[in-house]
Amino acid sequence: MSLDVEVPDPPRLSGPGDPGDYESVEEAEEWTGDDAPRRALSEMLSAGAWEDGFEEWRRGTSLSVAQFEATCELGAFQRLDFHYNPTAEDVGYRAPSLPEGPDTLAEAGLDRDDAREIEGELDDLGRIVSEVLENDYIHRSSEEFGYDWE
Repeated sequence: MSLDVEVPDPPRLSGPGDPGDYESVEEAEEWTGDDAPRRALSEMLSAGAWEDGFEEWRRGTSLSVAQFEATCELGAFQRLDFHYNPTAEDVGYRAPSLPEGPDTLAEAGLDRDDAREIEGELDDLGRIVSEVLENDYIHRSSEEFGYDWE
């Protein structure tokens, strides 16, 4: 079943930036705090990686349109975050949690079961987008990612 919705805007990558805070990324030996790779990831998300990953995720998600709309309303897609680890040459992601308060969920038309399902789907989306970035968008010989072969 495919979810028939518009692709939301890509996330703005405003998370902590520390590689240890992301799923599917090896712990870096040393974190330099360099923002150049994050800026490059952000540009790649805007250039099509987000849309490509979202399209793949949308074809297999179990979310209903109502759950998707509530997720948008809660700003969860915008809070997904990605990080490039040059040491391991991988892209990690951090999927957001939904607000815990039952009132917040109820206002969005959700219950705790919906919240758990949405959080699982956000995790799947993060994994898919990170794979799209790794496989289709990152040119590992590029300077943005710490390589200068000349």
